[in-house]
Amino acid sequence: MKIFDEIESEVRSYARSFPRMFNRAKDEFIYDEEGNAYLDFLAGAGSLNYGHNNDLLKEKLLEYINNDGITQGLDLHTRAKGEFLESFNNNILKPRDLDYIVMFTGPTGTNAVEAALKTARKYTGRENIVSFTNGWHGQTLGSLAITGNGHHRGGAGVSLSGATRMPYDGYMGDDVDTTNYLDKVLSDSSSGVDKPAAVIVETVQGEGGINACSTTWLKSLSEVCKKHDVLLIIDDIQAGCGRTGTFFSFEEAGIYPDIVTVSKSLSGYGLPFAIVLMKPELDQWKPGEHNGTFRGNNPAFITAKAALDNYWKDDKFAKEVQAKGEYIANRVDKIVELYGEGNFNSHGRGMFRGINCVSGEIAGKITHNAFQKGLIIETSGTDDHVVKFLCPLTITQENLEKGIDILEQSIKEVCAKADNIPEEKDYFEGDYSVSEEVEKMSRQS
Repeated sequence: MKIFDEIESEVRSYARSFPRMFNRAKDEFIYDEEGNAYLDFLAGAGSLNYGHNNDLLKEKLLEYINNDGITQGLDLHTRAKGEFLESFNNNILKPRDLDYIVMFTGPTGTNAVEAALKTARKYTGRENIVSFTNGWHGQTLGSLAITGNGHHRGGAGVSLSGATRMPYDGYMGDDVDTTNYLDKVLSDSSSGVDKPAAVIVETVQGEGGINACSTTWLKSLSEVCKKHDVLLIIDDIQAGCGRTGTFFSFEEAGIYPDIVTVSKSLSGYGLPFAIVLMKPELDQWKPGEHNGTFRGNNPAFITAKAALDNYWKDDKFAKEVQAKGEYIANRVDKIVELYGEGNFNSHGRGMFRGINCVSGEIAGKITHNAFQKGLIIETSGTDDHVVKFLCPLTITQENLEKGIDILEQSIKEVCAKADNIPEEKDYFEGDYSVSEEVEKMSRQS
């Protein structure tokens, strides 16, 4: 561990929450160098929806590498890219009656967002972008400008412009439809809000605290955008690829966004991969006007196709995710009722759910306690006050139940001994033990 302290930047974050040396992972488990097994409810911050080293995907990837398949293809036509496009069109777009052009951007989610913003501005000739309170869209300057989190915006080092913030669903209370406010300011030339090129929104705000907007609000937002000739961008980077129970998180609302950003679990294997989907008339790009060296990550095309062909050729997998989502919701609601003393609450959608612990200190103690018992789970929200579920969608029912059992026990202990929990630095001193139950599950796996 010494080398990390010696030469790695202080910017590291997850390593501080889980200070072990990890060297192996399989399905919903990750292992440290001592052989301890941990149930992974973080899953690469949502980039491993199909688990670690998924056998169905790994087989295709190894076959491709063994056959000397192209690794770096820039934007050349390759068989791997063509087969991905065919699979995405046949398994995702056509069944949903979505007519989108696929734009291959740089491999990160924030690059997809940057490309989406540039697309909207280029098409409309307008600069302003409307985003929402607690929204999270990435770490590059354009994405930061539309991100709500002050801590991360402060890291930019320059002023961030070209964006207007509006209140998200529920931000002003359950009785206020904030799309009415948006409609009002866009209707009033003296509101001080310039007519935007686009509105960008997450249907479930992951880093913002697992805030899920209602389908009614989302439909209303879509109508307001149409009324004012403003493009609607859905940022589906974390909520997409099945996390909410359907491949796209906006499907339940029955809307047809102008632009959609997709990344995170798109490759299915944790390989960097991002795309922008846009209605055909928006594709006004000149050749090479937005590019990137690594937009041709062909191994990611291979595993993405494998994921689509194995999990999204019909609705079987989606129904399994929805059933697990209902189980999570029911368990979490009971935990909140038992231990929250009226202060905790839960929210989210599908297998994208969080427990709002009100206090970041309490949430942090819960996740540290869970880690001692063999569960990796993180927090989100402005004050890191929400315990966030991001376990693989493919997790077995048994291991899902065991993981929530560990979390419930941790919440019970922290809430019962709130005044006696040691400081964070004490958690990893002295003897360290992992839940015997988790070790048993790992051996069985």
